[in-house]
Formats: sequence, structure tokens, C-alpha cells
Amino acid sequence: MLTTQIQHGTIHYGLLVALAIALVFAAFTDIRRRQIDNWLNAAIALGAPVFWWSSGLSLWPGVAMQLGVALAAFVILAGLFALRVMGGGDVKLLTALALWIEPASFLQLLVIMAIAGGVLTIVMGTWHFLRRQRERLAIPYGVAIAFGGLWVLGMNYVPESAYASLAGSDHTKVAISAPAAFPGSTRS
Repeated sequence: MLTTQIQHGTIHYGLLVALAIALVFAAFTDIRRRQIDNWLNAAIALGAPVFWWSSGLSLWPGVAMQLGVALAAFVILAGLFALRVMGGGDVKLLTALALWIEPASFLQLLVIMAIAGGVLTIVMGTWHFLRRQRERLAIPYGVAIAFGGLWVLGMNYVPESAYASLAGSDHTKVAISAPAAFPGSTRS
């Protein structure tokens, strides 16, 4: 039994690390090419069932709820894509993340993403204006999505003991714990 728990924990945290790496890669490619590759979004989505298994998520209501949130996210975001407000890669990345992140935490992700996206838009818009560029400003929103995803992973899925062992002091633990007061946080 203990061996199974250790294996599940290792797989679980290994998957979270892989997701974090994928998010950084998505942000990087969006900065460089203004594109998030389909293979990356597919890999993130296909990793979700393994994550559900490693989390011990039940089919009902757990998996059903994850699928429902992902479907709702896709429908709403596809509408934004149709209005040319959001790119297709951004829609697919957020939909794939909805498969991983519990609904309350997904709302956190959307809020953090919106704030980061707003800051990114202001910074890039100012840069664009100061350089007097005439072409349409293209915001790499994958950066804001990745930031929101990494924030949620760090605040809700990484055990507090991991921060304490990295920090080695109570001062950092208090500073890092403060954002966990965000409503809906499930950090343990």
C-alpha cells in the first residue's frame, strides 16, 4: 500500500513538473513565433487522464466535472476566437489546462491570466507606441496563460512543505503562503 502511494505521488508530481515545463515552452514559442503548437496542446490534454488517475479522481463527479469545465471553456473561448479576440493556440491551451485544474482553481487561473495579460498588453502597447510601429500589435497571450497556470500550480498543487524545504526559514514560508488566501485555494 505504501509503495503504491509513493509511486502515485512520484507520478503525480512528475506530471505537474512536466506540465510546468510545457507551460514555459508554450510561453516561449508564443513569444518567438506567436504560435502555440498543436502537438504541445495535445500532449497537455492527453496527460490529463494520467493526472486524474494519479490524483485518485473519481469518474463521477470528478472526471465528469473536469470534462464539463473543459467543454464550457472551449465553447466560450472558441467564441472569442471567432471574434478574433483570442488565438486558436490560446484557446486550445486553456482548454487543455481545464482538464488538469480543478474548477475553483481554473477560475483563479483565469483571473491571474487576465491580470497578467493586461499588464503584458500595457507594456507591449507602450513599447509598440514608443517605437512608432505601424503593424497590428500581436500580444503573445500564451505568456499570460502560462503565468496563470504556473501560479495556480504553485499555489494549489505544490505542498507547502516543498516551499519550506526550499526556503529553509519561516520568513519565506509566510511570504509564499500569503497568496494561498485566494478564495478557493486547496493548497495543503
